[in-house]
Amino acid sequence: MTLKEGKTGMNLRIVSLEDSPLKTRLMTMGLIPGTKVTVLRSAPFGDPMALRIRSYNLALRREDAGKITVEAV
Repeated sequence: MTLKEGKTGMNLRIVSLEDSPLKTRLMTMGLIPGTKVTVLRSAPFGDPMALRIRSYNLALRREDAGKITVEAV
């Protein structure tokens, strides 16, 4: 399952990130394998989505969230 498929309120753990030019940028924002992520909400038209990672909130485009493999916690 990808982070893009996550629904509001779901607690997920990052498994891996797809190789892309954006991978390094996502990892510097805290999206590294093993990190727990909570889906807070999505914008009215679905893009972007708000995530809780460690001690901060992050807005991420669904296109980019589709490159992150997660598992339910």
